[in-house]
Parts: sequence; C-alpha cells; structure tokens
Amino acid sequence: MTTETYVETSKTLSDLRQGIASGRVKAVDLANRYYARIEQLNPRLNVFLSLTKERALKQAAKVDATAAKGDPLGPLAGVPVGIKDVLVMRGAPATAGSRILKGYHPPYDATAVARLEAAGAVLLGKLNCDEFAMGSSNENSAYGPVRNPVDPERVPGGSSGGSAAAVAANMAVASLGTDTGGSIRQPASFCGVVGVLPTYGRVSRYGLIAFASSLDRIGPFAGNVRDAATLLGVIAGHDPCDATSSPAPVADYAAESDEGAEGLRIGVPAEYFAEGLDPEVRERIESGIEALKAAGCTIKPISLPHTRYAIPTYYVVATAEASANLARFDGVRYGYRSSSSATLSDMYSHSRDEGFGAEVKRRIMLGTYALSAGYYDAYYLKAQKVRRLLAEEFLRAFADVDAIVTPTAPTPAFKIGEKADDPLAMYLADIYTVTASLAGICGVNVPCGATKAGLPVGMQVLAAHFQEGTAFRVARAVEAAQI
Repeated sequence: MTTETYVETSKTLSDLRQGIASGRVKAVDLANRYYARIEQLNPRLNVFLSLTKERALKQAAKVDATAAKGDPLGPLAGVPVGIKDVLVMRGAPATAGSRILKGYHPPYDATAVARLEAAGAVLLGKLNCDEFAMGSSNENSAYGPVRNPVDPERVPGGSSGGSAAAVAANMAVASLGTDTGGSIRQPASFCGVVGVLPTYGRVSRYGLIAFASSLDRIGPFAGNVRDAATLLGVIAGHDPCDATSSPAPVADYAAESDEGAEGLRIGVPAEYFAEGLDPEVRERIESGIEALKAAGCTIKPISLPHTRYAIPTYYVVATAEASANLARFDGVRYGYRSSSSATLSDMYSHSRDEGFGAEVKRRIMLGTYALSAGYYDAYYLKAQKVRRLLAEEFLRAFADVDAIVTPTAPTPAFKIGEKADDPLAMYLADIYTVTASLAGICGVNVPCGATKAGLPVGMQVLAAHFQEGTAFRVARAVEAAQI
C-alpha cells in the first residue's frame, strides 16, 4: 500500500502501523500527505487553527528511523493526530477558541499530548472548538465555525467539532477532544465517527484549559471502535500532576473490545426515547438494539427518572465552575489586554468584555449568580444534591445491566445558524449526554446508520465507572452490524 493510497482509502491504526513497520509506508511521507489534505480542505471546513509541521516531521523521521532499524514501534507509531485547542502543546498556540488567549504559547505539553507522542503519534496541529469548550455546535469559536464534512451547511457538533470533523474528513487518523456535557459524544454522532468519554479520573486533565473541573474529561476520536480503544489505552492512567486522576490499573481496552458482546445485559431507558426524539434517529437506534439482540445480548427495559432534571442541574454546576475557572483570564498575565482602559479596573473589565464571546459571558454570569450570596443554597447546592441522585440512579441500574444504550443526540446535525439565537434549544442538544457527565461514568458514541438524507446517527453506549472495556464490546457489536 502506497502512502497516497493509505491517505485516500484507509483509516485504521493497524493498517498504518503494519505499513510503517514493513517499510511500505514512510511516516514522513504520510505526514506530508496529511498536510497536503489539510491545505486542500481546511479553507472550506475550518478544522485546524494552527499546524505544528516542524515538530510533526521531526517525530515522523524518528519513527522511520526506528522502523528502518527493526526496533519495536510504539502503538501509535506514525499516526497523524490532531489536538483540540483547549489542550496545551509546547510550541503551538493555545487559544481555547477564544480571542482572550490569542498569542498565548504554553511552554509545556498536556499529559495526554505527551503520552500520545511517547507512543509514536505524529501531532499535526491544533483543532478548532467552541470557545472554552462551551457550546454544542462549534459556532462559538472566535475563529469561525467548523463545518460538518458530511454536509458543510451543517454544524459538526460541539464543543469538539474540529476534533470530530478532522477524523470524519480524514484530515487526521485520530484526534483528542474534551467532553464536559457531551462535547466528544455529540460531535462524534453528528460527524459519524467514534468518540469516547472516559470515566472521570481515567485520563489526566493536566494541561487542559479548564471549563468545569468536576466534569471536564479528555478522550479520543477515531474512525472505528478498536482504534479508539487503543488510543484510550495510551492516554489513560494515573498522573501525579493531576490530583483527580485515578490510580486504578489501565486495562488493555483494544483486547477487551475483541471479546464480543454475547451474554451482556443491555439496559434501554424509557426516558431517552420520549418526546423530542427525531423519528429517524429513533428508528436507527432501535435497529442498533436489534443488532445487539442478534449478537447475543439480553435487552432489558429500565428507568432513569431523574434524567428530566439533568439539563438544569448541569447548567448550574457547569456554569458555576466556569465562573470560578475563567476568573484567571483578566488581561494581566497573558493573552488579550484591552488598549482602551484608563484605570486598572477598566482594564480588567474591558479585557474580559472584549476578549470573551457572548456564550462564555452568558455562562460566567449564570454561574456567578448561582454562587452569589442568597442564591448558593437554592441553586448550586441543590444542583449538587440532584447530581448525587443521578449518580446513585446509574449505580442501581448497573447492578442489573452491564451497559446502557441510548441515542447520543435527539436529532441529526442541524444547519449552521439554526439554533444560534435560541440558547435553550442549543442546550437541549445535550439532553442525552449530560447525565453520564454528571454521574462520572464512561461512554462511547458509535455510528448507528444514517437518515434518509445521509446524515449520521450515533448510539451512546454507557457503562459503569472504569468499565470502558464493556462499552467498547457493545460498541463493536453495533459497528459490526453495519446498520
């Protein structure tokens, strides 16, 4: 297989690694081919915000030298990967999709980024995203919206829209994104790729520009389930730089994904198939459930009644934490500083007003209000109590089932601008994903067919804390059915 053929026709890590190990594919040539593809497609799709070509080609040359000597290759040797721009990366700007961080060049790598490169990955550059990961459509980026490669008139989902679109358009073999309330799973669904929400604490958040610290998680996008499992195995594990990272051992997720789904008990919650679910999405998910039944799974109806409180709970907890985390961006230490200020107070105020976009300012104000004197108990404290109820509800469910399957999003990808003036309608795009975020459990979006118009539909597979292997087994069974 030639390098050109690989870029045009193949997306699997095993094909790539085999080609590089045999010498049929050169990592340097592969990286250059992907850069040529980025140059061709990026003006239309707006996926990459910056490129790290010098670093990437240096790493690719290192991989080629290792392969030429016959030495063992890392699990991601030569794999072209894109990085969401809320993760810091030495030598590259880190904007978080915001004007307020324009010009900021961090001096270190996020742990997940460093682990990718240590495994041989070739880091192509930084990917567009909603500002500070706040959004469900990637229309909130200060650097313009990403367009869905399936239909450029539609959104790719958010906030990790660039990460999903990069894989869907084969502008990268894989990518990293982040998920706070659905920001990996929902864009993966809209773009027709695999996206993984690891258990909270499974992947280090060191080097992640924070949105909501008790919710933020880093996870991979890939073209198939096994590749996503391989990527998660590389970036997962304890990190002394992140006090919230778990010391639990990291399983061989790729091997676990090979075990098949026969005998697994699959829960189907009634609350995720109620009013508001697009009929074609419902039909495709029901086909996926039938495929699991054919694969030997037992399907069990379940109920998760606190689901109806998930959106208001999430948008209190997340905005409160955003209000605290974004207080550090003040125009003093780095990033954007307003030039129209006569006093220090004006400089703070003008820098934040001019540097932050409308959605970020909306969430800061909501969060500040929820944390303010006289309202803390009524909003933030109550939301945390409901969050606990949601988590306990999932724990009870997982006592009876091994995994839970739902639609990832209530609709296929919507048109750019369709929901931009209606924040509530936009927030409801995450109605099926925020529950797992609040509970801290893991999940996978797996493609589950398409609508009559050819728009991808995604199935969400949820599993208990640190049971990513189970979620991958179920997702592989859906993938194999080729719905």
